Amino acid sequence: MPDIRFIRSAAAAAPPTRTTADLRDYLAIARFDHATKHVFILPGIILAYVFRGPSDADTVLHLVLGILSAVLIASANYVINEWLDREFDAFHPLKSQRIAVKRQLTPALVYTEYAAFAGVGVLLAVLIGGIFLPAALLFLISGLTYNVRPFRTKDRAYVDVLAESLNNPIRLILGWAMVDPTSLPPGSLLLSYWMGGAFLMASKRLSEYRDSAGRGELAMLHRYRPSFATYTAENLTVCCFQYAILSAFGLAVFLIKYRIEYILAFPFVASLFALYLWLSLREASVAQRPERLFRSRRLMLAVAATTAAFVFTSLHDVPQLQSLSQPHFISFGR
Repeated sequence: MPDIRFIRSAAAAAPPTRTTADLRDYLAIARFDHATKHVFILPGIILAYVFRGPSDADTVLHLVLGILSAVLIASANYVINEWLDREFDAFHPLKSQRIAVKRQLTPALVYTEYAAFAGVGVLLAVLIGGIFLPAALLFLISGLTYNVRPFRTKDRAYVDVLAESLNNPIRLILGWAMVDPTSLPPGSLLLSYWMGGAFLMASKRLSEYRDSAGRGELAMLHRYRPSFATYTAENLTVCCFQYAILSAFGLAVFLIKYRIEYILAFPFVASLFALYLWLSLREASVAQRPERLFRSRRLMLAVAATTAAFVFTSLHDVPQLQSLSQPHFISFGR
């Protein structure tokens, strides 16, 4: 296995001789292998069925068009991300192996690819209409503000985490709107989704920071992403706890208001947060590459258990839990 520090030092010292990209390279920068991140759309689809029921529209057609739209818009965002980050990615141990760093890409082709994916994705969103269209446009705009100057929120400490994790509630809305394009998911659930995503992104940065600090390469990390000049292991850890608490608060409000039985699944959710934080604290953590999280057997087992808990509590009523949503005081003979 090559020495990561040698690869990064070489990338920093002099630009490598790059070969001209071919069709496969242009398709690779769209990162279709990252489609696993769209799993965050599924709860929106399921919950819309549970709480709103299917609309009069052709729901199956909307599901197909909606998923294709989300994948294409996400790929458009990945294309512009890889192109604009190529000089920064050269300082990252893993991202220095990306196509835009190693191959000579033609700017006109890159922007044409971006426009094609974005255009078709938005066109499919138009066919669905309703709430789905503005949500799809927001998904596209979030990629631009995250990557393109003068915004480039990824370079601003703390803002970068909140901006990147905004894609989580957007994906939730996209899934919900595939079933019911006339309404939005509950605000408490959107908050929980957003802060849960912020927890994941902060954990990712914590893992990257710890690994770079352990190798004595913090200066290189700062060149990769300016926001890391502000971050420390301590403030990133505090951020993880803050985002986890805010996510749990939003989720608790949603559970109590919309289906009290879901309270029984809450311990499984808490275990997921704890497990993910533990993973992020490990050396060369899988948390640094979210698209490969499915390779963690422990995490997948925890996700399966949490999913099973939500399925069970969706199908079984527990009347005894209803009293938990009502004020109750324990008195002693007053």
